[in-house]
Amino acid sequence: MDRNPSPPLLSWDEEKDEEVARGDCIGSTVYSKHWLFGVLGGLLQIINPENTKSSSDDEEQQIELDEEMENEICRVWDMSMDEDVALFLKEFNAPDIFMGVLAKSKCPRLREICVGILGNMACFQEICISISNDKNLGQVLLYCLYDSDPPTLLETSRLLLTCLSRTEVASVWVEMIRELPAIYDSICFIMSSSTNVDLLVKVGEVVDKLFDLDEKLMLEWIRNGAAQPLDQPQQDSEERPVFRIVPCILEAAKQLRSENLEGLDVYMHILQLLTTVDDGIQAIVQCPDAGKDTWSLLFDLGCHEFCQSDDPPIILQEQKTVLASVFSVLSAIYASQAAQEYLKIEKDLPLIDSLTRVLQNVERCQKKPENSAESNTDETKKSDLMRDELHLKILKDISCEFLSNIFQALTKETMAQGLKEGHLSKQKCSCAFQNLLPLYSPAVEDFLKILHEVDKTLADDLEKSFPSLKV
Repeated sequence: MDRNPSPPLLSWDEEKDEEVARGDCIGSTVYSKHWLFGVLGGLLQIINPENTKSSSDDEEQQIELDEEMENEICRVWDMSMDEDVALFLKEFNAPDIFMGVLAKSKCPRLREICVGILGNMACFQEICISISNDKNLGQVLLYCLYDSDPPTLLETSRLLLTCLSRTEVASVWVEMIRELPAIYDSICFIMSSSTNVDLLVKVGEVVDKLFDLDEKLMLEWIRNGAAQPLDQPQQDSEERPVFRIVPCILEAAKQLRSENLEGLDVYMHILQLLTTVDDGIQAIVQCPDAGKDTWSLLFDLGCHEFCQSDDPPIILQEQKTVLASVFSVLSAIYASQAAQEYLKIEKDLPLIDSLTRVLQNVERCQKKPENSAESNTDETKKSDLMRDELHLKILKDISCEFLSNIFQALTKETMAQGLKEGHLSKQKCSCAFQNLLPLYSPAVEDFLKILHEVDKTLADDLEKSFPSLKV
């Protein structure tokens, strides 16, 4: 019977070479241990040169990275996404080498790459725990937040977010951050002055995670800016500006508004977290400029940018989380009853338009096609659908509460104005009633009492459509 010939037998030397090659591989990869040792040895040479000189020429050379070394260390950066490589780097004490680079090197590109490699390594649980439990390394990494190089700041923020996202070590990082108050100034400076979209998004995600994890830290950061009144500057105010958390968040949100919806969503959620504590609401409404700027930006987003009348209803699926945060913050400011010009109801009537339109679109998005078969949907899609439904419900609940507060603030004059300008109509009132009842019956009944005085015909029509109402 014909068969393929057997492969030729390897000579003793060839077998020896193949065995050596296999032994040089890192784990199950084809990456060479010998080559990696060489690159890490080169890094050691950079931070511990044999002939130390103090000339300015050497200092200038330290700022620039040799092209060959950059290519090699970038290759390590790519390789470190592999768990076998990451574990091997840990075993070889590479984090200590990178810590030495960060402590001594003035080269921005080299610092960026070293933090980036540590960020990749931290994606694996065992290594993340090891890095987090090394307090010296943790402090060196947090000091990188004082850096002026945007790529280094981006990689530092990425690493920090990775560690904060692990429940086993999140509290360790929160405590280290609390012990370094200057981090507040650095983060506020980035949010208020950076034009780097990626950096703003990642720093926002870090702040959002920190506030979500630790209310005490959030309160400390809220109070940091309030501790120094604007009209009583410190003696060193020219050297160290006073940052207030709310204006810095707003500045970042304005920068991201037209650039990155996900980033804007993050900053709106940070504002929403602030309003969960009284100090946070006061930080917004007590300072006239902060309150007005916050209301103006969010009012514009809610009334003139998201979920517009000419948008398809399905667009709400993309905007549901950011709109929930926007309306939640506006509702908290509105409910604070701050005596501010921007909170006068006659100026805020367009919100009725936006809220009723959102509620209409929520209803349309929640309607499932009759022929949809959930049993045929895989688990991932089911999970996504459940998450979407949850977020739509959250948006609906927030919108209803806000709308009921606005209804309760309407007077005979403002209701007449709303009808005249088209903010109120039979269709919009019906939509509002359908969503507000029965939970907000008192608000609807008070609304109808005033409507009877302004437009009895419309009030009677609505009563017929909603017979459960008792006016």
